[in-house]
Amino acid sequence: MFERLMARLHRDTPPKEPLATPDARMALGILLVRLAMVDRAYLFEEVEEIDRVLARAFDLRPLEAAKMRARCEDTARRLPKDVDLAQIVHDSVDYAHRLDAVAALWSVALSDHMTDDREAEMIHLIETRLGVSRADSDAARRAAEAKR
Repeated sequence: MFERLMARLHRDTPPKEPLATPDARMALGILLVRLAMVDRAYLFEEVEEIDRVLARAFDLRPLEAAKMRARCEDTARRLPKDVDLAQIVHDSVDYAHRLDAVAALWSVALSDHMTDDREAEMIHLIETRLGVSRADSDAARRAAEAKR
């Protein structure tokens, strides 16, 4: 009897679908979310900045950008840490757009007016994976700081 009950419970449970590898747009969004969460303080200012970045980068209306960020948050939690999101972006866009991605990362890191060492380290790791020079990344950081 117990076996029949267990079999029935398992039969009604839908199988878990494997998580698809994100495309370059989602990969960038997930990187932005993971960056904002790396200091364990996912603040409203960071959420707002991620929404603005996604809206500008992908020509989205505010609600569409917020929905995309929510999907990125969910995927960021479920996606294995070993998926190389930066490599997905690197392989999909040219240098100028990779530099734009680094600039977006800096804008999110600086949005709460408290750049944590973990955030800076993560950006430097991502810039290396994206093939963006440190000089260009530093210029992107200064530009983001000037906007604050």
